Amino acid sequence: MRSSLSDLTRSREAQKLRTNRLNRATATMNRLHGKTALITGAARGIGLAFARAYIAEGARVAIADLDVERARAAATELGANTVAIEMDVSEQASIDAGVDAAVEQLGQIDILINNAAIFTAAPIVEIERADFDKVFSINVAGVLFCLQAVARHMIARGGGGKIINMASQAGRRGEPLVAVYCASKAAVISLTQSAGLNLIEHGINVNAIAPGVVDGEHWDGVDAFFAKYEGKVPGQKKAEVGAAVPYGRMGTAEDLTGMAVFLACEDANYVVAQTYNVDGGNWMS
Repeated sequence: MRSSLSDLTRSREAQKLRTNRLNRATATMNRLHGKTALITGAARGIGLAFARAYIAEGARVAIADLDVERARAAATELGANTVAIEMDVSEQASIDAGVDAAVEQLGQIDILINNAAIFTAAPIVEIERADFDKVFSINVAGVLFCLQAVARHMIARGGGGKIINMASQAGRRGEPLVAVYCASKAAVISLTQSAGLNLIEHGINVNAIAPGVVDGEHWDGVDAFFAKYEGKVPGQKKAEVGAAVPYGRMGTAEDLTGMAVFLACEDANYVVAQTYNVDGGNWMS
């Protein structure tokens, strides 16, 4: 009888352990349940990976992109919890209209990811003012004024929110051929600090992610710049930077989603004005 009771006790304890594990797993997969997110530049690449991760965590997502047709295709692919928004982050009227459309379709915005950005490269003596203006209009002004528009909405409705800016390891130090892009991402890190300190009084957490080298279709363009200025054959620069990552490979968009989910959920409520490196060990700070 004692053996039977012992077996029953062990069985109950094992069942309790399995239930607790299941409850923890379920909670982990619903960290953004009931939340709404606006993600810029989300029709492809990193932004689209963020959208997928957020939907898996229970959020509803507005995919904002200049390429509205591709945004609509992505929204159709991801299902009923996703809407497409046309937005050009270099134009204030488009930002305002896009934020209004997201609020109208989602009810409110709880999370913003400022992901839209462009890359450029050139030696210092060949940088053109028009190229500089375009990069800063998207990578810096776009971040600031999307953040501002969403922060105004969050303050007006109350309840706080989470804003995540996409910086880069390029914002941590200069590079010989990437002065403009590096400067733009350094500005994102600085904006994150200032906005984070200013907006936390409203319960709005502003933080940033600094990826390293991330594989994807955008790297065709990046590789072409280095092929031009360093005399490398197509694909050579990409192979070199991937091999130089301490982790042993280039990152993927999916490598960044864990941090994006963390910074958007309640676990990050006490995290303010920080920029987190997710780069396979390329930069330590």
